[in-house]
Amino acid sequence: MKTVLNEQQLAFTIKRLSHQVLENHVDLENTVLIGLQPRGIFVSDQVVQQLQQLLPAHKINYGKLDITFYRDDIRKELHIPNHTDIPFSIENKNVVLIDDVLYTGRTIRAALDALLDFGRPSKVELCILIDRRFSRQLPIQPDYVGKAIDSIVSQKVKVFWKQRDGRDEVALV
Repeated sequence: MKTVLNEQQLAFTIKRLSHQVLENHVDLENTVLIGLQPRGIFVSDQVVQQLQQLLPAHKINYGKLDITFYRDDIRKELHIPNHTDIPFSIENKNVVLIDDVLYTGRTIRAALDALLDFGRPSKVELCILIDRRFSRQLPIQPDYVGKAIDSIVSQKVKVFWKQRDGRDEVALV
């Protein structure tokens, strides 16, 4: 196992991603943030927490999206659905999708399909903690990247979170 981001680097990376989102969406007035269930919400919770510290007077529209039934491998594997919580309209809004690892792009494709059930956004951007650059199967690229890595197909990127795994770390296994 090789560490890609240690605890301190992970904290800095999330802070940087939050600032980058804020650079493009200054007051977040017409912007909503949506974390992808199950693992993307660990990143999105922290990004939203950072944004709330930077803009304490602003209301941040933050939702969580489950894509289980939009996946193209739903018939091949058993997936346990998670909870979707989007208590606002995304119609004509700027949506920032947040996930932990971008690999083939299939999860994001499913998220885009699921998103359309909630309205038609003005724009959709993608914020990713780890981008596995050369393994895409679909033409999907992130707008905000925590760290881009090159890895071979047999390697896995594992993101560990204190609240779930007892430590904050990104590792290549």
